[in-house]
Amino acid sequence: MENIKIGLAGNPNVGKTTLFNYLTGMRQHVGNWPGKTVEKAEGHLNYKGDKVEVIDLPGNYALTAHSIEEIISRDFIVDESSDVIVNVVDASNLERNLYLTTQMMELGANLIIALNMNKFAKNKEHNINSKELSKLLGIPVIEIEAIDGTGVDSLLDEIKKVSSNSIDSSKKLVYGKELTLHLTESYDDDGKELLEIPEKHNSIIQAIEKDKNLLDVPATWTAIKLLENDKIVTEKVKASPEFRNIFKELDSLEKHLKDVFGEDPEEIIANYRYAFIDGLIKESVDKPDFEKPTTSDKIDKYVTNRLLGIPIFIAIMWLTFQITFTVAEPFQGLIEEGFTVLGDFLLSTLGENIVSSFLVDGIIGGVGGVLVFLPVIFLMFLMISILEDSGYLARAAFVMDKVMHKAVGLHGKAFIPMILGFGCGVPAVMATRTMEHERDRLLTMLIVPFMSCTARIPVYALFVAAFFTANQGNIVLSIYLLGIAVAIIVAAILKKAFFKGITSPFVMELPTYKVPSVKGVLIHTWEKGYGFIRKAGTIILLLSILVWALGSLPAGVDYGTQESYLGQIGTVAAPVFAPLGFGDWQPAVALIVGIGAKEVVVSTFSSLFEVSEEGEGISNALKTLFTPLTAYAFMAFVLLYVPCFAFVGTIKSETNSWKWPGVLVLVTFVTAYVVSFLIYQGGLLLGLA
Repeated sequence: MENIKIGLAGNPNVGKTTLFNYLTGMRQHVGNWPGKTVEKAEGHLNYKGDKVEVIDLPGNYALTAHSIEEIISRDFIVDESSDVIVNVVDASNLERNLYLTTQMMELGANLIIALNMNKFAKNKEHNINSKELSKLLGIPVIEIEAIDGTGVDSLLDEIKKVSSNSIDSSKKLVYGKELTLHLTESYDDDGKELLEIPEKHNSIIQAIEKDKNLLDVPATWTAIKLLENDKIVTEKVKASPEFRNIFKELDSLEKHLKDVFGEDPEEIIANYRYAFIDGLIKESVDKPDFEKPTTSDKIDKYVTNRLLGIPIFIAIMWLTFQITFTVAEPFQGLIEEGFTVLGDFLLSTLGENIVSSFLVDGIIGGVGGVLVFLPVIFLMFLMISILEDSGYLARAAFVMDKVMHKAVGLHGKAFIPMILGFGCGVPAVMATRTMEHERDRLLTMLIVPFMSCTARIPVYALFVAAFFTANQGNIVLSIYLLGIAVAIIVAAILKKAFFKGITSPFVMELPTYKVPSVKGVLIHTWEKGYGFIRKAGTIILLLSILVWALGSLPAGVDYGTQESYLGQIGTVAAPVFAPLGFGDWQPAVALIVGIGAKEVVVSTFSSLFEVSEEGEGISNALKTLFTPLTAYAFMAFVLLYVPCFAFVGTIKSETNSWKWPGVLVLVTFVTAYVVSFLIYQGGLLLGLA
């Protein structure tokens, strides 16, 4: 059995992750790149006796990298010892996709093109001759449909073949006589000098080749990157003992090219790449002179309309919450009933003692109180995965661009991490790496916590079931919209006070609408849902045990009473929250412990009330502490204050400083306090007590 390592490279939204999921199924995991906090997805499959290791690279448009994730992809393609790079290409957008392909060909990468989304190309009346395209490029071109696996076996067969018989993909690449003469390697495969190429033409290549440490990549590629003023390659060459000679030749070549073309070298190279691509398209693709509007174009007339876009976004989110809570309710009841039966069984078997208290009040009351909301969590992840894979979430960011730009001074790209924050704040913070300016990135990090992550859903589910039974979906939607509104207001204040500067223009590709892959959606849902279960078995379990221990001590007190250590802590903190309408010690304790993880707010209430309310149920217990008005103010506070330890740690990791985590804690707590105060006091003035 051979081990074959492949990387899936390509532009964003070309179906790389869909292909990755199809190939690897559940044989995949997510980790960090060595020495970096950027996540990578890797998995494997066994195919005809070989083990194929698959790395799903972050999407990028070029190998001149700007964002952190683009640098990761570039480093893998340039430096990693992969056997094959599979370049996933959107057949309906060949011109744009092949720009990255040409740059990988400059590297001489062992390359295969997986031509995906051919059905969309045919709908646009693009007839692609893949055999001719393969002949012109000098590398295999395999037609696939990642969503249903069409052509994937042929792709795997080609991967096996190419992994053992590498292809130099640079051989067919032609950038015009002038540039080719200057950037042609000075030595052939046998090490003999190519005398027919005048020395004056390839002197920069010869200068680079004098340093063997620079030859981990082709000298031609290094020369091109120097001409493009690539910062990473420039710094690498500066460390070379030959750097003076190399930069002398670079200056001479730049001057020569400017004299000949009247343009900067970077523009010249880009023009040659596009000219090469244009030639490929003319020879291998037959398409109409005037393209008719696609289905995506027709849908976008309404979905991205400046008047209809936001109402449609709100309507889609409303439908998401209605489906989530309506479908989840009966399953929640079954889980809750199961934990009740288990608790009663343990009490009857063990009697009332410290062991039964630990198991019933600590474990079942804590972790079980959170797992009751597992159906809500899974359904929410399912709905978000469907919206993401269908192509709609990119439209939501596009629609919000004008609002974000006018109100905040941030472009719509900042809304992408905010949307991801509906799932979990940690990957949302990581998603800010795609933003070019550090000030925009920091500002976005500070407002992501106001997006309602799934960890808060159990809190909402608990309170809407107790106080807003008839309007559960509507109330939760209002909380989500409150988070977006508060984020925009806080961002506007912070931008004006601390993050002044001109906002860069927003350029974003809108992917083609497609029916999500059932397998892909289920994998995404399971990955995120399993993360919640794992969290319940670790962080939530530990915090629940801590709550139980503090509620049981000092020795001799009744569990979960005000005389316990837990009650004493809550009694000290309670006056702080009195102006917000929830000044009892139990809510104060729940909020303090909830800093660790928001789900523990629920497990704390569940643990405290399990015994003290003598089976009347947590909903009835909450009604002794809250009214509908104070319940809503409490949910708003949970929405807006410090997300969790993991989020704060991620900010520290991303900024390499404790300054910004400190700013985050201060901003979120002050915001939560002010908003909850206004809700409660405003409600009192309106007679809603």
